[in-house]
Amino acid sequence: MLETVRLAVFDFDGVFTDNRVWVSETGEEAVACWRGDGLGLRRLESVDVEPLIVSTEPNPVVAARARKLRVECAHGVEHKLDVVRAHADRLGIGLEQTAYVGNDVNDVECLRAVGLPVVPADAWPEVVSLAAWVLERPGGRGCVREFCDAVWRARGGERA
Repeated sequence: MLETVRLAVFDFDGVFTDNRVWVSETGEEAVACWRGDGLGLRRLESVDVEPLIVSTEPNPVVAARARKLRVECAHGVEHKLDVVRAHADRLGIGLEQTAYVGNDVNDVECLRAVGLPVVPADAWPEVVSLAAWVLERPGGRGCVREFCDAVWRARGGERA
């Protein structure tokens, strides 16, 4: 299934992060992300796989990280599947050629709808059963890179 992926959609919290948040005394939030994910995303693009981040979290940190990673992002989204469908349609990519990496119950609709549902090693138990692939790495600890590298290899990236 990896070689057919043309669109890779990622949740943010619990996928790019370990799902923890630091809150300052002024209410400002901060998260930790895995630096190697950026190189993985470049690999996806090198084999013509379009990345997208979709998050229900309205926090500006999501958009800031997406800008740094040079990945299109929709955050503060109530209905993720609507965004995924619209993005896939705009690109002319079917959901059967779409992978979705999510970790929690707000990802259920997307995990059920795509051709390749993927969860990090530490995904919430309710969504693990929906996955065609449970990654070895947890959220915020290289699961995005693990996914990207596998798709890159499957699509001939080592020969590129």
